[in-house]
Amino acid sequence: MTDKSLENGPLGRAFKTVAAGAAALVLGLQIAGDALAADRVKVEWWNAANGRLAEITKQLISDFNASQDKYEVVGVSKGNYEETMAAMVAAYRVGQQPVLIQAAERGFQTMYRSGAVVPVPELMEREGFKINWNDFVAPVAGFYLINGKPAAMPFNSSTPIFWYNAEQFKAAGFEKPGETWQEVEKQLYTIKEKGISKCQMALANDFYWSLIENYAAIQDQPYGTKANGFGGLDTEFVFNKSPLIVGQVERLKKWMDDGVLQIAGQGLSPDQLFISGTCSTYVASTAAHAAVEAGAKFKWSATFLPHEKGIEPKNSTIGGGALWVLKGKSEDEYKGAAAFLNFVASPKTQVWWSKQTGYVPVTNAAYEQAKAEGYYKEHPTREIAILQLSRGTPDDNSRGFRFGNHNQSMALLVEEIQGVWTGQKTAQQALDSAASRGNQILRQYEQLHAGK
Repeated sequence: MTDKSLENGPLGRAFKTVAAGAAALVLGLQIAGDALAADRVKVEWWNAANGRLAEITKQLISDFNASQDKYEVVGVSKGNYEETMAAMVAAYRVGQQPVLIQAAERGFQTMYRSGAVVPVPELMEREGFKINWNDFVAPVAGFYLINGKPAAMPFNSSTPIFWYNAEQFKAAGFEKPGETWQEVEKQLYTIKEKGISKCQMALANDFYWSLIENYAAIQDQPYGTKANGFGGLDTEFVFNKSPLIVGQVERLKKWMDDGVLQIAGQGLSPDQLFISGTCSTYVASTAAHAAVEAGAKFKWSATFLPHEKGIEPKNSTIGGGALWVLKGKSEDEYKGAAAFLNFVASPKTQVWWSKQTGYVPVTNAAYEQAKAEGYYKEHPTREIAILQLSRGTPDDNSRGFRFGNHNQSMALLVEEIQGVWTGQKTAQQALDSAASRGNQILRQYEQLHAGK
């Protein structure tokens, strides 16, 4: 029997009938699904997730959308935090803003005083969701809460930690990195002298956060007056007056000149320099767990950030971002936003998000749930961030940074320090100039928001 006779025979006709029916059923289900999707209220969320974190964020959105049938969160990646913020400002001016935006912690003051946001506690209460605002872990509460309630929903909270290639440290005769910068320096130079790695530390793109701002907090050095901006808009930058902070920039410059510290380039990111095994250490966010676990082919580990010899280290500060609700949207969109924020804040989602990304759980309930599961015994590097954030009692120098238009002053700081890397300025000259230029931005911001 030929294939053609089979096709035209009774059995073939039966298959055709079944296939046609199945196709019709699939088409019908697809149409019904499309209709259901079309009926849902779309809630646009502009986020700043990239790389592996973007994949996890998509899964988070997908899980929420599958959990109910009224709303559909539509995630839109707008680049990094600065690009996302710039896009939001431009869109808001023409009435094209999303319902939700993910903004970095250094954008807190700008967002809070923008007049463009709906306070999250107000929204959640109005839509009938009860959030225990007293349950946020202390470092998160200390930064985001004003009068006991946050202006935005803390979401991806992080802090920098010290990543290291355990195999290269062992080859150099070290069990792990030392606790002080002095000890770490000796170890890095030993690794270099023994030719164990091509570079001993990769300079993170956000080094201003990990190696300058958090350095100041841990060494209990004032970065700005008025409790680093928490005490009022008339704050001023004073980081240039700290011999320790000046010394930190000088140390990094020395390491760079000696070939110990490497700036990423030639197509490689700082993450790739560490994950590929090229560089032995890397100071980066705890959120790098997602990329390191997925990419590193060697035994790695992480530990607390070093501190200066003879200093009792303070806590590090919160990084990452929060979810803000923007004005000018429909009531149905706000109902959907509230439902999504409630989903994000649940201990179940928080534990999942923390495990997937490396960000710290933002509520005590989620942290305790992860501990009860024995998660941190199996993954000890995942707990370093929250232990470091919770170390001791935060004071005016370690609570965090709340400066107006902080993104702009940060960009000036980076620009000035680039002059140190290229040998055009000393560390003191660069920090003096960065503080002076940054203070002009603070005065402009103070004048703009006076009396509000």
